[in-house]
Amino acid sequence: MSISILLASAFVLLALAAMSVRRVPEGQVYSVRRLGRAPVLLTAGTHVVLPLLDKVTHKIDLGGQVLHFEGGTVYWQVLEPEVADEVIDEAPELIRRNVVAALRDSANGHHPADRRAVGTQLKHAVNGSLRSRGMLVTRVELDAA
Repeated sequence: MSISILLASAFVLLALAAMSVRRVPEGQVYSVRRLGRAPVLLTAGTHVVLPLLDKVTHKIDLGGQVLHFEGGTVYWQVLEPEVADEVIDEAPELIRRNVVAALRDSANGHHPADRRAVGTQLKHAVNGSLRSRGMLVTRVELDAA
């Protein structure tokens, strides 16, 4: 065996070893799929994965997230990453649609100046559908009209 083949093999093995170590930051969960199987969740810390077989499909932030929509701002977070994983890509649009629909439904029952009460009502209305998906709206702030 020539020295160049030996060095190339060592380089490939070193690269594969480096790719197999995943560091998940505090406050995040990584969803990893192996050849299309159900995802495995990696919590904060250092993990070993198989670089050619395992793929990180989602990096789920467990801290609060902010979503702006026409008319206000929604603060939300993931409570159950194993449940939220399957809809995490659509979460912002799902939350936006639910808030806008709930805002349209509640617009008839409140005085426009009572933004805090409407925001609380929106939060409860949206959480009804989000809880089953592992997410929670913590606060809804409406813009001044």
